[in-house]
Amino acid sequence: MVHVYNCHPFASQQIVQVEQEPGLVCCGGGVLFVVAAGGCKVEAYSVEQEGCPFICRFATMGTVKSIQHSKIGDYLVTIEEKNSATYLRAYTNWRYQAEGKARVGVRLLGHLLRGASVQGGVQMEIIEIPLSERPVAMACCSVTGDLLVGCENTLVLFALKGQNQQNPNQSQQIPQSTWPKSQQSSSQSQGQTLSSNQNCLDFERSVILHLQKIKPKKVALCGGYVAVHAELEVLVLKLDSSCEQNTLDELSDTKKTDHLEDQADFLVLQRHQELLGDRAKDCDIPVSIEKTGLEDSTGQYTLSYVLFRRFTPDFFQGCNVEETQLHSLQLYPLFTSNQSVSLEEPTCVFCFFSLPTAGYLYSLMGGVELLSAYQYPEKVLEAVLTDHLLHVITKNALQCFTVRCSAVAARIKDPYIDTTIKACPPCSLEVCALRMQLFIGLRSVCVYGRHVILLSTADAETPEEPERTTHRRGLELKEHTLLTGIFLAVGIDPATTPALESLLSRPFLSRKWTISSPKETSSAGHGWNLYVVDTVSPLTLYQEMVEYSQRYAETNPQAQSLRHLLSEAHLLLRASLLQTPEQQGNIEGNPAVSLQTDTDGPAEKQTAVQTGIQELEEALRQNCAQLGDCFSRGSQKDCHLALPYYRMSGLSVTDIIARNHPLPSSPHSYGPGFLFYLKHYLLEETEQILSQETADEVIDIFSQSEPSQLVSVCASPPMINISPAQTLQVLQHLEATAGVSVPLTITMATMMLRLDDLPQYSQLMERHAEMLLVYGFIEEPRLLLHGGGGGQHTHIRPTALTRQLAKSQPGLLVAAMVALHENNKVQLEQAGHIFKELGCENCLQVDFWEAMLMASSQEAVIQELLFRLVSVYIDRLTNTTSDAHPNEPHAPSRRRSLKSADDLMNSCSHYGALYPWLTVLNPAQNTSSQHQEALYKLQSLLCGPSLSVGSVVPLMERLSEESLWGFSLHLLCTTRRGQYDRSIEKLLDRCPQAIIAYANHQLQDKHMVLWWQKLLPELCNRTRAAADNSILLSALKETLVVVAMETSPTEFLELMPDDGTAFYFLPHLLTCSQSHLLA
Repeated sequence: MVHVYNCHPFASQQIVQVEQEPGLVCCGGGVLFVVAAGGCKVEAYSVEQEGCPFICRFATMGTVKSIQHSKIGDYLVTIEEKNSATYLRAYTNWRYQAEGKARVGVRLLGHLLRGASVQGGVQMEIIEIPLSERPVAMACCSVTGDLLVGCENTLVLFALKGQNQQNPNQSQQIPQSTWPKSQQSSSQSQGQTLSSNQNCLDFERSVILHLQKIKPKKVALCGGYVAVHAELEVLVLKLDSSCEQNTLDELSDTKKTDHLEDQADFLVLQRHQELLGDRAKDCDIPVSIEKTGLEDSTGQYTLSYVLFRRFTPDFFQGCNVEETQLHSLQLYPLFTSNQSVSLEEPTCVFCFFSLPTAGYLYSLMGGVELLSAYQYPEKVLEAVLTDHLLHVITKNALQCFTVRCSAVAARIKDPYIDTTIKACPPCSLEVCALRMQLFIGLRSVCVYGRHVILLSTADAETPEEPERTTHRRGLELKEHTLLTGIFLAVGIDPATTPALESLLSRPFLSRKWTISSPKETSSAGHGWNLYVVDTVSPLTLYQEMVEYSQRYAETNPQAQSLRHLLSEAHLLLRASLLQTPEQQGNIEGNPAVSLQTDTDGPAEKQTAVQTGIQELEEALRQNCAQLGDCFSRGSQKDCHLALPYYRMSGLSVTDIIARNHPLPSSPHSYGPGFLFYLKHYLLEETEQILSQETADEVIDIFSQSEPSQLVSVCASPPMINISPAQTLQVLQHLEATAGVSVPLTITMATMMLRLDDLPQYSQLMERHAEMLLVYGFIEEPRLLLHGGGGGQHTHIRPTALTRQLAKSQPGLLVAAMVALHENNKVQLEQAGHIFKELGCENCLQVDFWEAMLMASSQEAVIQELLFRLVSVYIDRLTNTTSDAHPNEPHAPSRRRSLKSADDLMNSCSHYGALYPWLTVLNPAQNTSSQHQEALYKLQSLLCGPSLSVGSVVPLMERLSEESLWGFSLHLLCTTRRGQYDRSIEKLLDRCPQAIIAYANHQLQDKHMVLWWQKLLPELCNRTRAAADNSILLSALKETLVVVAMETSPTEFLELMPDDGTAFYFLPHLLTCSQSHLLA
């Protein structure tokens, strides 16, 4: 479907003052080239200056049948006829003819001029390009400047080269980035540039493609893509140069070709076919590559099929076979502003071709896709694709259609454009036709920038016309007789079947489909004109579209046509903003003239460019706001698009609310897209705080439209300024209608807190058990926390309810924070930041870590928590005095921990029971409770199974061993690290009364041998040195009892000292012998 809008894309038109009747026209480089009707003279006119002044004129060597201009290299290429022979020629340095330099050099491809012609300076050159077949069509690549020539059975690709005149044997391929810059200069500066470099253009035959089953009528070339079409077939190939030889599989079904010669009297109608991407290789058109002998420099070429489409005339619609021909084949590259300066490769490439009644636009890069199918209201003669519009001509009118190139380019430039942040109208959006401009007898069209060049001639019937009509009628009669005979041969009489008889009466079965040759202008012609029609700027056309859209907005704001027209306007602006800086600085389309006229003020030009970009961006924001309005009231299917468009508009929430007041017909009805936008805005963390008036209006909107979302709305950070009294009434009404829920109760309690009604606040919080309240916080975390939506490092802050809970219900707050962490609602660092904001980093934060240690199952989190808790316990031990009294002034005041050491040992597996020997080392009850609790918790962690002692040894160095509790901690670390020998020595030195308790607990199983290998010798030595030490003597007796029970008599004898004290060990030896005998 094609929408039609009465928007005028044309600004002005002027007539080019041409002396002779034009035969062919083409444009490029800011110049219009006109071939006189005789075909042997080319005139150049500047389309960038008012009145299109004449530039120069030069003669050709033959009658020009086709002409093309290449913007890369600024050369012309022609197909000419002379003496019944067809030639292909290239005209370079033609701008020197405008300087009065009449010197012209003629040479063959690859043969540079030498001698006087070179010494005289750069001159216009005519390059003869020999071909083995008659050229039918040619095309110049707008990316590389290469030349593609279509012959009857082959396609020949010529690479554009720069030859050094001082060293003709040295050639180099023209860099793609240098030609656009050189072309942007004026004609004079171009001549100076080429002359100073002593380079001239040349071509090198790089590859030959042999085609079967397709006769080229027109070809196109763009950045490695090769397109060719016959009468009803289009084939697009991708040609790549590779160092590895990779030939195309040319296996084809020979059966399809063997019988073609036997069908001389029959017409074979191929079925309609469309093959995209990899499927295109299944078409029945084999292509082979012929080596040119230059593979050493260019590498091997590989070929891949990209697109194939075959059409079948719709005979039953009364279509004339001779008119059903493809035309206007075009490969169009699109460069965007995010590319490098060299512009080595376009962002995307499009392929366009057309039938008389329909046009087709495909995107080739990133997957082949049919973007648009254009249905023409009448027969189209020619069409030209541009960034913004498709220009088509009929016999008597010029019309413009919108294109989807910018939609494709925007998505390639930003693959994440279709999100909740950004949006763009889809590539599949239906196209629209704009207002047409009437002319008389249009024949051809070409486009340069914003200039549309039209050639028109008045109708004049040629003498050959009656003869052609008579010949066609003879063919129709022959066809009818032939096919009637075929049907009779197979037993079908067409006379008895009205449908067959009607079918055979149609004039469409000629054996060959041929394009009728162009009408030659009669000498008694009725006149001709050459027009240059300027299109309006995209911004002007956008403004007209917006003005036109107001008609729909006033009558039906939800009309599909309104949305479609605004989307078209959006794509117009997108296309302009996607343009490269060179294109943005060259509004008229010609860099050469643009730079020439602005050389006096580059700063002013840059300022003008920036101003233009700012105007486009501002227009885009306005358009996004209008599209947001459309989708905010649209259907449920597309309502989500209101969010990204409103975001791109830059409007505040207050402005958007003002644009979405309910319609008078439904005063309580808000659009689904508007509600979708509001919900997402309130769900996200933003620094924009709504005023009380706006916040109350939001509450009113959701109370009418979606009351179930009120809790989430009230908890949103931007809604901090809502009126608590008014909101409380809304919430109470919601509770009365929808029932009691925990999040709703907490929200009502928050409103009571803001009203400073603490009794009512407490009453509401006591409605539910603590665990249910925790579940309520899990369901709506923003009741406790604001921020944090962007990840771990995002700023997060507590709410007023969080501060109140820290004072009145710290246990509930800690439990809620643990639950939020375990449900991935808050990160560990964010929780620490919350407690720091509350001023509870030394109390509630530690309680939170202890509770997390009980709840978490992640090993990394557990080790992190253990390290933090050890550090905190050590800080508490070092910052409190062991003999301090809690009531003394220098003792720090701190709230009592939620969990005591005994609670943690009983409920958390990471806290181990204290070793029995620690009771001997722990100080008496003269220490402060804080100090004692920190000591017990640290000792419990060191006794537990989870703490990695090696990781906390550096922290333990802060504790001195002078105190008994400090010694106990160091002894625990030494023991946990398996250093029992050292531990026994340290314990005997510092606290020998604990040695037996230590040995009974630690020296078991595989460490039992330490009783007699380490402990017994140590006790013997120390007792000998201090015979009156009762503690050591008692420990020695206990040790001998254990040794006697665990060793044999022989082993015991070996342990006895030889210093004359054996009598002391005899009772124990007797005990050992008796136990051994009993065993």
